[in-house]
Amino acid sequence: MNLVRRQWLAGFCSVGAGVVLLGCESGKDADEAASEKGEEIASAEVTATEDLMREHGVLRRALLVYQETAVKLRTSAGSIAPEALQKTAKLFRAFGEEYHEKKLEEVHIFPALKNANSLAAAYIGVLTAQHQRGRELTDYIIAVTTAAKLASGNVEPLARAMEALGRMYQHHAAIEDTIVFPAWKQTMTRDQMDEISDKFEEIEKQQFGRDGYEDAVKQIGDIETTLGLDDLGQFTAAAPPETKAQDKTDSDKRRQ
Repeated sequence: MNLVRRQWLAGFCSVGAGVVLLGCESGKDADEAASEKGEEIASAEVTATEDLMREHGVLRRALLVYQETAVKLRTSAGSIAPEALQKTAKLFRAFGEEYHEKKLEEVHIFPALKNANSLAAAYIGVLTAQHQRGRELTDYIIAVTTAAKLASGNVEPLARAMEALGRMYQHHAAIEDTIVFPAWKQTMTRDQMDEISDKFEEIEKQQFGRDGYEDAVKQIGDIETTLGLDDLGQFTAAAPPETKAQDKTDSDKRRQ
């Protein structure tokens, strides 16, 4: 709105007629209502499936910590603080294993797929087995990172354990995000999805006493900072090498 129009409206609304004032107030109320509506939409609660996928995002960040640390352990084990790895493992346990897996997937999602005779139920056996193997690997990571310094004999086994956990869960989470969760969503009506979304929120608060997701995001962010992994730019891929055809073209140009 330009200055002339704002001044005209200001003068128009200042006229003593009550109906004009009422009209201006009504316009203001409409603007405020629209603004409030916009805020309501922007802050709408996430659905259960969206919540599950963003929780996977936190777990993937923990796996990336493992992946990057495994590389550094083999070249400079003394530069890695065991405490940071233990915090990562304990976060993965509390947020991933004890909450996401045990309280949500194994109690609500996997049984629903079995009951619905969903084709996605074929994955449940191996997904459950991978949950158990992940807990065993987390036990190991926690056990060998209790001291202030990693024992030399644990460096390579720890690197392999973190890589194995990362490799398994990257595939595991991808199958859940693209097959299992969408199939589970199809077993419910919209009202049922609203109910389970509220249920998941209730479970989260019971488990953590607060917003577990927001807290987990902060924790993994702090761990990344401690290990020097918080700069996303450092992971930008290098430019691809030139193809042989391009090399030949450049060579021809130089000869000319």
